Amino acid sequence: MTTNEHHHPTSDYAPEHSPRMQWAELAPDVFKAMVRLETASRKGLDPILAELVKIRSSQLNHCAFCLDMHTKDALAAGESIERIIQLSAWEESRHFYTEREIAAIELTEAVTVLTDGFVPDDVYEKAAKHFEEAELAQLIAAITVINAWNRFSVATRMVPGHYSPSDTKH
Repeated sequence: MTTNEHHHPTSDYAPEHSPRMQWAELAPDVFKAMVRLETASRKGLDPILAELVKIRSSQLNHCAFCLDMHTKDALAAGESIERIIQLSAWEESRHFYTEREIAAIELTEAVTVLTDGFVPDDVYEKAAKHFEEAELAQLIAAITVINAWNRFSVATRMVPGHYSPSDTKH
């Protein structure tokens, strides 16, 4: 009997789906531009905060590939398992996070679910109290970039489970 990388008998699990396409290979200039955008959006942001934002956006967008990547990156950066687990229910777990992190998470949700309307003034103003303007611009960039990655990954059905934090980041 073979086992997957998590040491579970593979016969007990549903088969892994195939990606629809290798979009990064088919649109290499777009992929390279996204990687540059990713790098630029992270400048000046706390790495743990950036991973929390990426995980929360990926949860909202149901992006399994990015959830796999950014939970592993968060753990590698020193984030706790408990805070990662609680992130999907952060409103009931506020005491796991700082006020600054909560402001970033609320902004992440508002920007990610724009189809619900807009980014409310109170959400933006709360974030503006916790982040200096240049850092807030970087935070908005990071939220926007992970939403773009989520859309590429979900649309092309990228396969989660094979990422290692030593891989090239996005």
